[in-house]
Amino acid sequence: MSTGPGAHSAPAPTTHDPRKSSMFSSLKVRNYRLFFVGQVISNIGTWMQRIAQDWLVLSLTGSATAVGVTTALQFLPMLLFGLYGGVLVDRLPKRRALLFTQSAMGATGVALAALTLSGQVQVWHVYLAAFVVGLATVVDNPARQSFVSEMVGPDQLQNAVSLNSANFQSARLVGPAVAGVMITGVGTGWAFLANGLSFVAPLIGLMMMRARELYVVERAPRAKGQLREGLHYVAGRPELIWTIVLAGFVSTFGFNFPVYLSAFADDVFHAGAGSYSLFNTLMAVGSLAGALLAARRGTARMRVLVAGAVAFGTLEIVAATAPSLWLFALLMAPIGMFGMTVNVTANSSIQMSTDPAMRGRVMALYMMVFMGGSPVGAPIAGWITDAYGVRAGLASGGAIAAAAAVTIGLVLARVGNLRLSVGWNHGHPHVRFVPREAREQLAAAA
Repeated sequence: MSTGPGAHSAPAPTTHDPRKSSMFSSLKVRNYRLFFVGQVISNIGTWMQRIAQDWLVLSLTGSATAVGVTTALQFLPMLLFGLYGGVLVDRLPKRRALLFTQSAMGATGVALAALTLSGQVQVWHVYLAAFVVGLATVVDNPARQSFVSEMVGPDQLQNAVSLNSANFQSARLVGPAVAGVMITGVGTGWAFLANGLSFVAPLIGLMMMRARELYVVERAPRAKGQLREGLHYVAGRPELIWTIVLAGFVSTFGFNFPVYLSAFADDVFHAGAGSYSLFNTLMAVGSLAGALLAARRGTARMRVLVAGAVAFGTLEIVAATAPSLWLFALLMAPIGMFGMTVNVTANSSIQMSTDPAMRGRVMALYMMVFMGGSPVGAPIAGWITDAYGVRAGLASGGAIAAAAAVTIGLVLARVGNLRLSVGWNHGHPHVRFVPREAREQLAAAA
């Protein structure tokens, strides 16, 4: 199918009424359904490669530091070049860009498989592969995020973004388990090959899409100063800048679970690797539930984002004081659920608030802040944990996330000329922000 200019001049398909959306309503759109199925398969492969990659590096070097270097190399391109990737995405047809990036990531998996299965693999090969995948991600991430709106349109955007997150979390439950079986049974090389071949599915889906059914988006022309233009665009819109800032605080200080959960498993509860796996599994289940609930909700509201971040941070504080392993483990599910609520709501609200011609740059900035937060926050979390204990580390991360959410909620209320309204509705307390004029009218009427 053509992905050229003609694909962007066709009329957009009919929009759906958001009030009639169901949990899986965006899957009724053929193009998105093809995209979703392809991502199901490739996401499982991606999680398999993550496990196999870490295991291979550890086997080759015996060094946990080397594993950390591999992870850093995969995230480094996004921190260095993420904004430039957004500029490219706004200029290019997103479907064509995805065909290139998905092919590059699939080829990397096949190359690693060939090196590993032939017995020629060295640790620098894995480092290079991780960096190449990171480079592809610089374009792939904002392209995938912003392409969703071209497939489903504004009314189904929140639902589709939520289903994408549910898709990823489902793969998080399946992929590592399959990788473990495959590594034990036939070796890491076959896990790399499975990941490389898994990219065939999204490539077929992209090629089978009907260009005439994509929503019209005018691409940005090649010009100087587009990166600066994107930053000015975000800076001039409080609903964007504060959403990105809040997501950054939550990611940097609240999402350092590799540091916290391993320390709780070993140092606090003395329960070993099995409990660490249990914590991660329960959190993934909660994240999946949060994504599906967001899909059913159908709209992205700032009050949901702020409330989700407050709940997320508060639950981390409660978990930090949990006296038993089982209580701590049970809290992982709601923490995962509210963390996913923050992620999905921020993602979809940013996309819906952004001009389509700017969406690639804005999403690149958001992904750079959100994904780059954990590498920045992990050393801080590690230092607090070493100096004051893991309970203090988790509690401080949750407190910072909750405090940031409350502060930003008040800032947005002030910018929007809103005031807090507290009352009773059918015998239940009712708390919400209302316009100042409405509040004054209610007071006058009383």
